[in-house]
Amino acid sequence: MTDLERRVRRLVPDRFESLVSGVRFGQFVSVGVVGGISDNTVLAVLGLAFGVSDMWAKAAGVETAILVMFLVNEHWTFAGQGETGRRSFAKRLGKSHLVRSGGVAVQLAVYWLLTQWLMIELVVAGTDLWFIAASPLAIGVAMLVNYVAESLFTWQVHADG
Repeated sequence: MTDLERRVRRLVPDRFESLVSGVRFGQFVSVGVVGGISDNTVLAVLGLAFGVSDMWAKAAGVETAILVMFLVNEHWTFAGQGETGRRSFAKRLGKSHLVRSGGVAVQLAVYWLLTQWLMIELVVAGTDLWFIAASPLAIGVAMLVNYVAESLFTWQVHADG
């Protein structure tokens, strides 16, 4: 265990020590990259190909990412956590949406600030692509909120024993 890991663990109550799992956090970030790619693909296609407004395209991208990330987290990051069966799966999916609503609010607020309030332009080949470039920044801020909330409420990693 590194010195940094020891310092972080001293700050985290024993009940929540499972949040400090570097492996689980790494998996969560990896899944977040998959979600970010899903989110930005939907954002770009809806915004560039279909002319959907930035915020609506972003909202559709976020929902797509939530579903993709839930499925990957369910079968990889948090595999073996929680009860089995369709009812438990549906309960976790609903809980994940509810829990992620905080991260979604953070992400959309940061995205709105970056795209609507700051008015930055990133023109490439005559097209302003700032709305796509701003998305990963908003995703990164929301990722930490989502990691803690999903770990504690959806998969209840602190109840591992």
